[in-house]
Amino acid sequence: MRSAEQRAEGAGPFTTRLTWHLPGGGTAVWESRLARRRGIIAVRPPGAAAGRHTSADDVALRRLRGLNAIAATAFVIGGALFADGAGVAQFGSGDATTCASIYFAGGLFFNTGGYVSLLQVVNAPRHVPGGEGRLVTQDWRWWSYEPARVDWLSVFVLFAGTLVFAVDLLDSFLQGLTVQQTNRLVWAPDVIGCALFLVSGHLGFVEICHRRWPCLHRRSLGWWIVAVNQLGSVLFMISALAAYTRPATGSLINADIANWATLTGASCFSLGGVLQLFELP
Repeated sequence: MRSAEQRAEGAGPFTTRLTWHLPGGGTAVWESRLARRRGIIAVRPPGAAAGRHTSADDVALRRLRGLNAIAATAFVIGGALFADGAGVAQFGSGDATTCASIYFAGGLFFNTGGYVSLLQVVNAPRHVPGGEGRLVTQDWRWWSYEPARVDWLSVFVLFAGTLVFAVDLLDSFLQGLTVQQTNRLVWAPDVIGCALFLVSGHLGFVEICHRRWPCLHRRSLGWWIVAVNQLGSVLFMISALAAYTRPATGSLINADIANWATLTGASCFSLGGVLQLFELP
């Protein structure tokens, strides 16, 4: 006897939570983030006030633990390097090449964290439709194209944002740029990368809140990770807007705001990485 799907929840075309009636009674609940990040489905026996969790197999759990540790560590280090670069710009020598070098190193860690986060989604255990709330492990893949999944779309946009940041960070090494060239080659990719981070964070809220707009789930570690990272994205955008070079004067709109917003935003990403280390499969 196969289980019957009771209810699908989500926002727009995205399904982020499924609830089944089990053949022997009770329910099973699949939530996108819990399944892909922790490898679990919540199962409530008949008449029980509280439920238990059924886990993915050992292969999937080893994958999730390894990928989670790599991604989290990459964001911790990347955020720390960005904060260090902003600190050098604000309090140190302010040498442009030194700052660019530190930012570039941090960007490499952000690239790594973004891609490994994508691998987490691509290789996460999948639920079986009509399969009594079970998770199955698929063969390892380095890539997939699944824009109908909000988790895939969120981390893909995040990874794309890290790649756009890489363009900005590489261009920042160029010497002798005019104001117009600086705004086009350095500032514009920075703003685009920040916008992609904000979109990714919003999709993260869609996944965890099962609706179009953010919610408040203070007891959810996953919610705190998304919220802290989204705060970092907001601060990065503030920094980018403040770093626009005025054509008339050749100076930034506000260098202090740009540096402080980068420092605090990067610290948010480091904190998000630390919290992610505790979101264990």
